[in-house]
Amino acid sequence: MKKVAVIMGSDSDFKVVQKAVLKLKEFSVPYEVRVMSAHRTPDEAAEFSKHAKENGFGVIIAAAGMAAHLGGVLAAHTTLPVIGIPIKSAAFDGMDALLATVMMPPGIPVATVGVDGAANAAILAVEMLALSDESLSDKLVEMKKTMADGVHKKDEDIQRKAAEL
Repeated sequence: MKKVAVIMGSDSDFKVVQKAVLKLKEFSVPYEVRVMSAHRTPDEAAEFSKHAKENGFGVIIAAAGMAAHLGGVLAAHTTLPVIGIPIKSAAFDGMDALLATVMMPPGIPVATVGVDGAANAAILAVEMLALSDESLSDKLVEMKKTMADGVHKKDEDIQRKAAEL
């Protein structure tokens, strides 16, 4: 199975990024977690991305706040899919990171989840890997069934509560 690279611009992003790591563990997807900066270690970020495919990665998740150029730097140096997680910061409540992550030039896409959406980034990565891995596909089907079952139970509960009014 291909690995997922989980790259964050700062170690302070880990409190958000750990949700992606936990979700990848839930699906038994191998991963590596690294800190790389688009601005402070751009050469290392570029080199990692250039060699990610040959190093066994299938998807890269990039988490960054503020200017949030990490996803774009990584995407510029690979043909692997890159998923951006915009990280909320104090200055603009994450809107700066969201816009920086989602507004990429033609030919350098970064799939983008919501601000602090690490769990969804991991699920999207699993969906990408599941295109060529039937066992992952089966796990995703089961996850969605479990989610639907939870909604059905809540619907039954609320109908019962409404009838008791």
